[in-house]
Amino acid sequence: SHSLPCLLFSEDKLDHAGLARRLASFTGYVVAVPNYRLSPCETTEDNAIRHPDHAKDILHFLEFVITWAGPHGTSVYNSNKLCLMGHSCSAHMLSSIFLEATQGEDPLRPSAELLKSTNAIIMSEGIYDIDLLLSSFPTYKTWFIEAAFGRRSTYGEASVTKMGPRMEYHHLQWLIVHSKGDTLHLLRNVLHVERNFGKLIEEHNDILEGVEFVKLVGQYMIDNVPLCI
Repeated sequence: SHSLPCLLFSEDKLDHAGLARRLASFTGYVVAVPNYRLSPCETTEDNAIRHPDHAKDILHFLEFVITWAGPHGTSVYNSNKLCLMGHSCSAHMLSSIFLEATQGEDPLRPSAELLKSTNAIIMSEGIYDIDLLLSSFPTYKTWFIEAAFGRRSTYGEASVTKMGPRMEYHHLQWLIVHSKGDTLHLLRNVLHVERNFGKLIEEHNDILEGVEFVKLVGQYMIDNVPLCI
């Protein structure tokens, strides 16, 4: 039905099709899982895919979603009722799109229509302050940070903790989730935690397989992006 809200989960659809189905079953909402280009492990100037390229892919998809008429011209969701979810790296991407850089260019600025259509954003096990992350896990720099962001002495410009809300849109609801059992990102690397999620104890990616995560995220969607009456 065109009255159904739409959850857009920015992770690999091959890995997370099961989660998408569980969220759709719990909420009754439409769930879409886009892919984005990945940075190759062996990066050269010819094949490099670096920030903000990944986020541009997600932004391009989001702009498409609010204008798509549906298969055969039949709408299957309400494009004015979007809820977005990003896990780990894609939490950084969504933050980069929906927060505003305090200096320099703004290559990820969403359209006014997309900002109006997005009701809530959910982020789990996210990367927010890259320099702080590297201070705890310095090997991450050669593992994936340099491939995704290039070689730098500091990654302050790419850290979303340096960004602010897009002031013209105050309706957005943000939920930040972090498992106490995540050993890949320490809790201190999370910029803000809305609640004490005592039941979330799984590892970084294992959290997405748990029942509690679907209940928590699904109920947040139902409460903050309700069905149209």
